[in-house]
Amino acid sequence: MYQRKFIVIEGLDGSGKGTQISRLAEALTNRGISLQLTAEPTLHATGGLVRDALGGITKRSAAELAGLFLADRIAHCQNPHDGIAALLESGITVVCDRYYYSSFAYQGMDLGLDWVMSANLDCPAILKPDLCIFLDVPTEVADKRISLGRTSREIFEEAETIERVRRKYFEVFGILSGTHNVKIINAARTPDEVFADVWAAASEIFDGTEK
Repeated sequence: MYQRKFIVIEGLDGSGKGTQISRLAEALTNRGISLQLTAEPTLHATGGLVRDALGGITKRSAAELAGLFLADRIAHCQNPHDGIAALLESGITVVCDRYYYSSFAYQGMDLGLDWVMSANLDCPAILKPDLCIFLDVPTEVADKRISLGRTSREIFEEAETIERVRRKYFEVFGILSGTHNVKIINAARTPDEVFADVWAAASEIFDGTEK
């Protein structure tokens, strides 16, 4: 059987994460890999607080939001029933829609990266992914896709903010270079073209891990 892996899919809103996650899940399942899809914010109580803040229902400072994400991420990793650690321990591969890279990019805009990154990377309860796939699209592409697919926008979905977030992601990946396995994929192409690269990146971490 294949060793279990922890894969994170990141990208701007409008980058096509949902489509690529669905296709990756199907391909991994067809390869005989036991799989669980998960996402942040989670369905835990902390995740509900995060979603309320993102939707503009409850006003939160950048520090509060970063703290809520941190608490939600710890629960996400360590819940004894459906947490990432428990799933991996049972041999199940986890594919997660957003993880701490999003916190670094979004909350790092206003708080500075040092605090947000150290709070997550130095926390022993938070797991390090085997692979992060970042679906990259230009700001104008993300903005157009959001406009076509949504009737309302969350607090980080305005064009100017999208561009700031994209720049911050690349700053983060530069800092993490050599310590994290990050694959940046051009997602401004057809879904088939994007998935060919997504599948190549995912397959790479499974090659040679049968046992």
